[in-house]
Amino acid sequence: MGDILAFAEQKDGEIRGVAAEVVSVAASRAGELGGQAHAVVLGGAGIGEGADGLGAYGAEIVRVAESESLVTYNPEVYATVVAEIARSGNYDAVLFPATALCKDLAPRVAALLDSALASDITQLEVDEGELVAVRPVYGGKAFARIRFQCSPAVMSLRPNVFGVVESPASGVVEVVTPSIEDSGRSRVIEFQASRSGSVDVSEASIVVSGGRGMRGAEHWVLLEALRDALGPDAALGASRAVVDAGWRPHGEQVGQTGKTVAPKLYFAIGISGAIQHLAGMRTAQTIVAVNKDADAPIFGVADYGIVGDVFEVLPRLTQEISDSRSE
Repeated sequence: MGDILAFAEQKDGEIRGVAAEVVSVAASRAGELGGQAHAVVLGGAGIGEGADGLGAYGAEIVRVAESESLVTYNPEVYATVVAEIARSGNYDAVLFPATALCKDLAPRVAALLDSALASDITQLEVDEGELVAVRPVYGGKAFARIRFQCSPAVMSLRPNVFGVVESPASGVVEVVTPSIEDSGRSRVIEFQASRSGSVDVSEASIVVSGGRGMRGAEHWVLLEALRDALGPDAALGASRAVVDAGWRPHGEQVGQTGKTVAPKLYFAIGISGAIQHLAGMRTAQTIVAVNKDADAPIFGVADYGIVGDVFEVLPRLTQEISDSRSE
């Protein structure tokens, strides 16, 4: 059939930016398969308002489920509703963004559908009428090509990798009334927000990360200044060593045991480039490294490298960027 369902994540009643990327990919691949892209939005009353905007990215139909039980993320309820909608449409695939929420939701949906899951994929193509997913393995040292022997295939897409493509479709909104049964076995009791107004490091288009070379939490003001100079789309990141030392919160950790990022621009400041860190950021489009050790492994993956003392380089780099943006 070739139809693909894309999960459009919402937060606080607003459809998130990552939804456009997932819908774009669904529309492109469904077109190659001779099918359509549909989207599903879950939330409280009124979440369907503006959902037709997903039609701009290729969604022919947007299935909206509104209920007080869906206002905040409830793992079992969300999984049950998405699986029910997926079954009703006889889809070839169900796509999710690889966000913190969907890393929990996608495997639950795959289990309910008795299907297979390919997580954190960085490429999706159609080969001989079949979807083939590509994802990094072994800390990013190799890539696995995955074919599915079940339907629908369930996949989560690494944010910022595929990009957003506008391909206008009808975007017809269909309100559905799902069967909601809460077993009460698990529930989310609280969301703790990061610094007000900050961009999540896993979704930011620019990431400024610091490592042990920053020598202490008190020097992070230098990285904050660089982030601010780069604009509102920039976020702070950190290596595991920094988080373990208590200099920065775990939510900023980039790497194999932290968050995986794929920004357009990644700054690795005072980071040596251990394989665990590289696994979380090597898919960035452009990598800039600053380190006093010319033999640091980070230079092996960097597009641009500066060998020097970060405390001398950072202020000048920040000033140059500030001057260039103010022109």
